Amino acid sequence: MATLKELAEYTGFSIATISRVLNNDPTMSVSESTRATILEAAGKLHYKSSARQRRVRVMHSKQLRFAIAEMLSPAEQLADPYYLYLKNYAVQRCQDLGFSVVHLQEHMGAYEQDTAGRIDGVLAIGIFSEDQIKALSRLSDNLLFLDSSPDELRFDSVVLNFQLGVEQAIDYLLAHGHREIGFLGPCRKLDQKKRPALEVRREIFIRYLEEKGLFQAEYLFDAPMTAADARALLSERLTQGAPMPTAILAANEEAAIGAAGALRGQGMSIPDDLSIISFNDTPLSALTDPPLTSVSTHVEAMSATAVELLARRAANSIKTLPLKIVVPPTLNARESVKEYKV
Repeated sequence: MATLKELAEYTGFSIATISRVLNNDPTMSVSESTRATILEAAGKLHYKSSARQRRVRVMHSKQLRFAIAEMLSPAEQLADPYYLYLKNYAVQRCQDLGFSVVHLQEHMGAYEQDTAGRIDGVLAIGIFSEDQIKALSRLSDNLLFLDSSPDELRFDSVVLNFQLGVEQAIDYLLAHGHREIGFLGPCRKLDQKKRPALEVRREIFIRYLEEKGLFQAEYLFDAPMTAADARALLSERLTQGAPMPTAILAANEEAAIGAAGALRGQGMSIPDDLSIISFNDTPLSALTDPPLTSVSTHVEAMSATAVELLARRAANSIKTLPLKIVVPPTLNARESVKEYKV
């Protein structure tokens, strides 16, 4: 895992600047290109570190050419880097295996390549509407979805086991003495085909705490999964002196970073005044202040698995049943959770 010092040496920015960018300091304004440089550098240094510990396996086959379709725009990825890292790790894995990559742009319901040529498969990252899925399927029969599974009977997919991740986070907090636990994230989000639906992690959180007789509805903090929205919501609640839990599960790192900012604004801190666990565990989790205990979605492994499955399909002319690979998350304990003692 990269350190702030290594990031500073790699990017040329100061440690202070990098730290403030990663922690979404509202008093600091930086350009999108600066934030993108820092986020992508964190991912590259993490990848180089992990690559030293494993031998890259090269597939001996014809050079394959894959297209990547992304749910989020580059600007949106900077607000939620999870998808940025999924894409970058997928591209890196393709390069490791000797495959070429082209990027798709949607225009009036059709997807276009940035360069002409054949396509051996399409990697669709995120969630897509039914019309978008139809458009993508016209480009190639070899279509795989990463981080969604819109049609298990037709398409391969690589997704995360959210149930296991939420349960691990709650069990960890319970083992550390917490009984008043909140959830920070949206009430509703988009489902596997971009239709409005209840947010999955939030629903699992509610059910699991209800089973244990510990659910408290007043500790559901409904906010979009951005640092600014999470900070604004919790800042208002803290200013009003409303009851707070002893710990929070945040839907992603940006929400967790926003929560930390809200507490700092009130002269409080994580974990002394509030323990927090985030979802995703991208390279940002170890670099924020404090380093976040996080449910690791194993973004690098998810992307590598997707690329390798796509390559196997491209090399095999016989169509078999679609596969849905469900990746088990694990909890990565750091410094944002402390023992709670009554």
